[in-house]
Amino acid sequence: MDDNKRQLIGSILAFLKNELTAPYLSAEDLEGLEVAIQCLESTYNVPTSSAAEPPLEEIYKTFLATSVKNRPDASDDAKKEAERLKVEGNIAMTAQSYNEALELYTSAISYDSKNAVYYCNRAAAYSKLFDHKSAINDCKMAIELDPKYSKAYGRLGLAYTGLDDYQKALENYRIAAQLDPDNDGYRNNVLLAERKINETEQSSNGPNFDFNMVFGNPQLLSIATQMLSDPTMQNM
Repeated sequence: MDDNKRQLIGSILAFLKNELTAPYLSAEDLEGLEVAIQCLESTYNVPTSSAAEPPLEEIYKTFLATSVKNRPDASDDAKKEAERLKVEGNIAMTAQSYNEALELYTSAISYDSKNAVYYCNRAAAYSKLFDHKSAINDCKMAIELDPKYSKAYGRLGLAYTGLDDYQKALENYRIAAQLDPDNDGYRNNVLLAERKINETEQSSNGPNFDFNMVFGNPQLLSIATQMLSDPTMQNM
């Protein structure tokens, strides 16, 4: 086996092993994934350390960004169909049918792959399904297509928040707030991200936080619930 194939298989194994921590996979799914990993390792005898750099997801994202730019513009009829599918996706999101919304946004992209809105909306669906890494990829695609799209930065911040990466979340919330300074949601998210960073730093240097105190206090619980709200989902 040549080195390119060895690195490709190693990258696939590294990706699959990373998916074992995905919160959106059921216990049955994880069991099946573990079996698949074992079969691949047994068949190819390739360790995960053979994976190429950058990671497979980054290679895929770069390929998509490059290929999208080189695609021809969608026809007027295709754009109309894509817009219809997007509207249906928005309705599905409102109804909390997130898997359906995901499929509809993906269909919209198949008709018009150069529209940043469709990737950004699909990112929102991914976030609702707790697939934050896919949401990050779609937000980055939207930004690649429209670097001044404030909502894409806002949702990218939300996705990083879902991964507890508050520093990257803060960076993107700040960009969103700069691009859309009248949006109170972005400004509030900047403050919340800054607060989370400060709390994380304090907790790492101090005693463990007593979660029972929060959940046993209705006022504190209300505040925590508000902090976890997603103002960027409004007016989609």
